[in-house]
Amino acid sequence: MSSTTRWLIVRRLVRTALITLGVVGAVYYFWLWLPRGTGPAGPQVPKEAFAKTWTDRNVVLLGIGDSVTAGFGADREHSYFSRLARNPADEWPEMRGVCLASVLPNLKTQNLAVSGSISLEHAARQVNRLPLQATNVLGLVVMTTGGNDIIHDYGRTPPREGAMFGATWEQAQPWIASFEGRLDKMIQQIAGSFPGGCHIFLANIYDPTDGTGGARLVGLPGWPDGLKIHTAYNEVIARVAARHPDTVHLVDIHSAFLGHGLSCRQLWRRHYRASDAHYWYFDILEDPNDRGHDALRRLFLIEITRVMTSKFTSAP
Repeated sequence: MSSTTRWLIVRRLVRTALITLGVVGAVYYFWLWLPRGTGPAGPQVPKEAFAKTWTDRNVVLLGIGDSVTAGFGADREHSYFSRLARNPADEWPEMRGVCLASVLPNLKTQNLAVSGSISLEHAARQVNRLPLQATNVLGLVVMTTGGNDIIHDYGRTPPREGAMFGATWEQAQPWIASFEGRLDKMIQQIAGSFPGGCHIFLANIYDPTDGTGGARLVGLPGWPDGLKIHTAYNEVIARVAARHPDTVHLVDIHSAFLGHGLSCRQLWRRHYRASDAHYWYFDILEDPNDRGHDALRRLFLIEITRVMTSKFTSAP
């Protein structure tokens, strides 16, 4: 073999190796690398609204639902529920004093949410057991429900109500209808537990696939009808909220979290967030990480602020 031939072989091998490294690097960068970033996350909250007391009434901040409201994925003081009520010791400078305790001097908190729970359990074990509150108590209820109904058991068991992963659109129809009736009943029961009035801040369900429906790279099986069923659940949540406009206020976490899931580094995606191209989820896709909980806190707080400052600043 001549030296020229050997040199050509070496060049081909080097070129092949470089191309392979480039492909592997691109796959890692765009699909497998999920950086969480640092610093605040989510929209700005109007700080001026927290300059004076909203109401001197007795107020209960009540959490209902699944692991999102239970705070899984965040440090204890950094869960969205905890940060709604009070600022943690290491709060971001722009958010110091921007919490419910600053404007509601007679605030109490109770969080009934349970990690891993589904909407059937929320109805039976949380809402059905709510005690009747005194007439001088105003309820502020934050609620996340339905997410686990869709994703459990990640295809490990055949689809069923409350664990729908892998279901066809046809299979899911009665379960979607059942969820709507159940959610509507829960809203009525919660409101009935607060004769002195309440406001329910109901979140819709985020999508860790950022609208792509693809999660194979994290080991989950394909699910052709998954996004369609997810959309139907969010439509149910929106319809139920619309039926109770004086009591229920939709918190759109779905839109805010798009671009912060599995495709957060894929700059060609429609929901790419150049200003914060980072992953807002925990080690598992069900729950937000610390920065995701910061964003949730802000989304809920913006809606709570809107309602309270427009309706209750002059409440007795």
